[in-house]
Amino acid sequence: MKWQRFEDIRIDHDLTQQQVADILNCQREVYRRYEKGIREMPLSYAIILAKYYHVSLDYLTGLSDDATTR
Repeated sequence: MKWQRFEDIRIDHDLTQQQVADILNCQREVYRRYEKGIREMPLSYAIILAKYYHVSLDYLTGLSDDATTR
């Protein structure tokens, strides 16, 4: 499954895949595979990104259009 919102929010924050990979402490190619849906992103990484972007996990994964955290 491709997580379009992961790519969109990264671009909205003017970040490269390498910069996000650095935030997650992983290789760029590994993050690229998460973003494109080739590999499943670990929940711990999704939590780190939701906190970094100040959005809810539901928003980040496309389950909600409400970006606010609760």
